[in-house]
Amino acid sequence: MADRSASAKKLSPGHTDVTARPFPTTTALAAVVLAAALFVGFVPIKTGPALGPFLDPAHGVWSVATRANLPEKQSAKIPGLRSPVEVSYDDRGVPHVFATNLDDAYRAIGWVHARDRLFEMEIQTRAVAGTLSELVGKRALELDREARAMGLAWGAERNFRLADSTSASARGIRAYADGVNAYIDHMTSADLPLEYRLLSAKPMRWKPQYSAYLLSRMGLTLAYSDGELRRARVEALIGRVATDALFPSNAPIQEPIQPNGQKSARFDFAKLPPPQPSDPTKLAIANDLERAAAHFASSTGGDGDFAFGSNNWAVSPSRTAAGHALLEGDPHLTLSMPSVWYEEHLVVPDTVDAYGVGFVGAPFIAIGFNRDVAWTETNTAADVADYYIETVDNDAHPTKYKLDDAWKPLEVRIETVHDRAGNALSTDTIYHTHRGPMLRAGTQWVSRRWTVLEPNDVNAVFANAARAHSSAELFKAFDSYEAPAQNVLTADRGGHIAIRSTGHYPIRPKSALRGDLLVDGSKSANDWQGWWPLTDYPQAVDPAQGYLASANQQPKDPKVDPRYFGWDWPDPWRAMRINALLRADSKVTPDAMRKFQTDPVSERTRIFITAFAQAVQAAPLPRDSALEHAAKILTTWDQKFTTDNEAAVLYVAALDELTRRTWDELVIPGATSADRPRGAATPSSTVLTELLDDPNSIWWDDRSTKSIVEDRDMILRSALVAGYQNTLKKYGVPGAAWKWGYVRYANINHLLRLPALSRLNIPMQSGPGTLSPSGGDGTAGSSWRMVVELGPEVRAWGTYPGGQSGNPSSKRYDDRLAKWESGELDTLRFPRRASDLSGKTLTSTLSLTPEAKP
Repeated sequence: MADRSASAKKLSPGHTDVTARPFPTTTALAAVVLAAALFVGFVPIKTGPALGPFLDPAHGVWSVATRANLPEKQSAKIPGLRSPVEVSYDDRGVPHVFATNLDDAYRAIGWVHARDRLFEMEIQTRAVAGTLSELVGKRALELDREARAMGLAWGAERNFRLADSTSASARGIRAYADGVNAYIDHMTSADLPLEYRLLSAKPMRWKPQYSAYLLSRMGLTLAYSDGELRRARVEALIGRVATDALFPSNAPIQEPIQPNGQKSARFDFAKLPPPQPSDPTKLAIANDLERAAAHFASSTGGDGDFAFGSNNWAVSPSRTAAGHALLEGDPHLTLSMPSVWYEEHLVVPDTVDAYGVGFVGAPFIAIGFNRDVAWTETNTAADVADYYIETVDNDAHPTKYKLDDAWKPLEVRIETVHDRAGNALSTDTIYHTHRGPMLRAGTQWVSRRWTVLEPNDVNAVFANAARAHSSAELFKAFDSYEAPAQNVLTADRGGHIAIRSTGHYPIRPKSALRGDLLVDGSKSANDWQGWWPLTDYPQAVDPAQGYLASANQQPKDPKVDPRYFGWDWPDPWRAMRINALLRADSKVTPDAMRKFQTDPVSERTRIFITAFAQAVQAAPLPRDSALEHAAKILTTWDQKFTTDNEAAVLYVAALDELTRRTWDELVIPGATSADRPRGAATPSSTVLTELLDDPNSIWWDDRSTKSIVEDRDMILRSALVAGYQNTLKKYGVPGAAWKWGYVRYANINHLLRLPALSRLNIPMQSGPGTLSPSGGDGTAGSSWRMVVELGPEVRAWGTYPGGQSGNPSSKRYDDRLAKWESGELDTLRFPRRASDLSGKTLTSTLSLTPEAKP
């Protein structure tokens, strides 16, 4: 666990610190801690190991600690290796792979990934394949059924079969699989990762197509949408016109990725049309669609904008202190122990010399740099999935679907989930049209076309990107990239910066131009008609303003290009803050870029604090004492989400109450969640900001108060008082117990959600709408932070929450966490040759040689 400041170590009244501390590095003591903490407390997985084998001195949990740290020297043989490969581990545990050809480099990184993260590789693969039950038992049954219905593994397998088996990409993932399996064959009983011991399991063999599984999983995380299904219920409650306004296809605040010449964000506010009476018949149908959508809710995970709200920005040499281009990358994902990322450096003379982070399970570097160019990505949030209402021949057991007045046969998949013993737990029949898999929603069948299931060779894209010598060449490498759509940002040593929202964007027919509405599937004329050309993608190269930034905001100003690209965009607060910081600094340094990453200011805070304060000032005298006290706390706050501030907790509580009280029209009749009514959906805080401009809008009226018609200021005041009272009830009187560091945490769970292996309750300088956003249960956030300076010699800094090793008794399990928590970055070592690492900068060497043929 990362060290905390003295103030952060103090616990608020009634608070219990459940943060897991690091395991001791002494081998014997580490083994004792593991045995006690894990076996005794091993409640979540009911198929735990027998006590005797688990505590066996030679082969049980004790041996995990003996493999905690890297050996000073190690050697191994890999079948298929053409030449020897040298792997040098630096003082941060980063492997620098020196090979003579690219396939051998991939074999080596497969071996390295497996040694450090084998269980992570298997569990993420099984999550896609829907075979978790075979590893952890029937508790994972519903997850497996959902995964199979999604069709991710089906799509990955199909794409693997269709791919050119002689391509460099295909050779690369086969070579990677060779390396993984070579390590598995090399393992002794002492090398078996802890999780397998807890589950009484052995590692599965690695197949080349599993790299495609990983990419499908990232597509699910970054490009999944079922908004059309959920939107139907909103329309049934308030009507289509009001729904269009509350969940618009164009953001009311415009700060686009592609610069539009503005010096600040543009507020395109309009009065929101009133809600229409709810339609019970439509609501019943919509509820069926909602249940179909909910079937996949647990597969996507995350916490809305907090989970996937990544940032990146680049600055031209003309606006940096040293006169070199700067690039920053900060992807936000679900946090886990071990991390989703693995840091690595691949060197093949005259071919590639690239450093960065990649996903274990695939051989490429996803975010990083080489000697000439750097690159990073954020999620585009474009609408790349459409849903079609299909006409089938039998509602219960369809065999055909109608298309242009002709019956077409359905493709049928029989999916059986097995338990650990091989027994069948469930068998589902999955139907496909030519568009993709179908869901059943009451008496309706809905199919989905989704770019993530389309053929896509991401491995080739990133392999070519790593060999680029300029931003222009890097974009060329991404020309064939399809999904999940990403805002690819790049900077090079030539002083160029560029960004492009890259991916396949469907051309929709005139009969179905909007992707946020359900489409009649009985007509082929409603199908996608192709893809946007590259020239139409949102993009910019060397803009006059001297910088570029993306934070998942709407990529292109609709006044520049009015075509439909998506809807209900993430709030623009982070984009506004990045642009404000970059506009204000004409001599940006790498350290300033680092500080920006954890900047504690949100652009939305000022707007809502001002609204609360003005509403209080407008209140008739005498004013309620609670209202006065709450207003004083907010108006004297510096509006920074630092860990020691004592006002942010009230602000968040008041804003939560304001949101709930404003959108009471969206409450589903009879539906509750915890202690409050459940809404069909919640408009963004951008739309709530838009509503602030209309003080007498009917949306402010609380429908539960029949004799009163509330206006904006009345709702603001009642929300502030309710937020204050809720905060008093939960944390007591204002003071130390209100400190932000006591109530808002990062929680980094182990893959099996074992508390002893997790790192929990980490106080963070972050808040809703900040560049390091936080919210919900704290399980999502900044997963990798990087700054690169593209000077004569490329320099870079970075870190991520966790460590390189998946072994919880290793010092490399969580050694990055302290700097990540404090917003610091490590210097990234970028040696040209293996001999450049020596002394204290070199901790271990691995020599890989070809295995002699029998």
